[in-house]
Amino acid sequence: MPPESTPQLPNERAQQLLKVLIQRFIRDGLPVGSRTLARDSGIELSPATIRNVMSDLEELGLIAAPHTSAGRIPTTQGYRLFVDSLIRFKQPKQKDIERLKTQLEKKAGDPSSLLDSVSNMLSDVTRLAGVITIPKGQRAILRQIEFLSLSDNRVLAILVINDREVQNRVLHTEKPHTAGELQRAANFINQNYVGHDLEDIRRNLIDDLERTRDSMNQAMLDIISVAQHAMEGAGKPKEELKLSGETKLMDFAEMSDIDTLRRLFDAFSRKRFMLNMLDKSIQANGVQVFIGRESGYQILDDCSIVTAPYHLDNDQIGVLGVIGPTRMAYDRIVPIVDITARLLESTLNPQN
Repeated sequence: MPPESTPQLPNERAQQLLKVLIQRFIRDGLPVGSRTLARDSGIELSPATIRNVMSDLEELGLIAAPHTSAGRIPTTQGYRLFVDSLIRFKQPKQKDIERLKTQLEKKAGDPSSLLDSVSNMLSDVTRLAGVITIPKGQRAILRQIEFLSLSDNRVLAILVINDREVQNRVLHTEKPHTAGELQRAANFINQNYVGHDLEDIRRNLIDDLERTRDSMNQAMLDIISVAQHAMEGAGKPKEELKLSGETKLMDFAEMSDIDTLRRLFDAFSRKRFMLNMLDKSIQANGVQVFIGRESGYQILDDCSIVTAPYHLDNDQIGVLGVIGPTRMAYDRIVPIVDITARLLESTLNPQN
């Protein structure tokens, strides 16, 4: 969570004014002045008293004056105090919950596609950039393998993995192989290894072939030996991270200038940077909110990241969340991220 302590407000009056100021700034994106606070706070205070309180909040580092504006805007510390102590989170709208449920249920039979689609769902519901890390440790179980002869001593290996995922690998052999030889090799693997993890198959295949060498001809040994290489990397996610809806950030004035967008999109394109950032959340309990510089990356100083880990069989295997401006509607966004993680877990663990 936050790398630095947040100052305590001296009284409820200061808390109320800070809360109103932040809510107003989140809504409008404009510095908030004492007259606006006097009108919106519901507290009977003179403009002079409100200005004094704002001065105190500024000294505490909770608000700041941008340029020469008479109004004030929240700082990272101000947002932190707001999120930790002052906010009242809103239950997501039932239509948004149903929308998420429906989309997840459509993909329930295909875990790979299910995870890929989550970032899109989050982006659509929140109007921010959605992100999810794809589990690194997902097991890849062989359901079937077939071989198809190609030209120039090449063989196409077709692997059916887990439920319905199909991956193709082109193998190069020292000599051509007949359809019969390829079929016998496929039959051997399907009869002996279906239902096993691909990594286990790849490690054990050559040892197993040594024990059965006398019962096989050389052509079959050759093709099965080459097939071992088809299993390297098969079943692993093509991407470790899925990011969607980055262009939605252009709707926020503070993030819409060309230089800011260029730097942000460049950062988003560096997946390792994004993964390192999200790894901070995978061992956390529940929703995490990183505000501005709390992410540890200067390029995200004007952004907030809301994340939640998701589980499979009680193991935390990934993180999902959203990225947006620091003035995002935390009261709405935090519960949406939380419930999306819970709905995803229910889909991944239907027996629980």
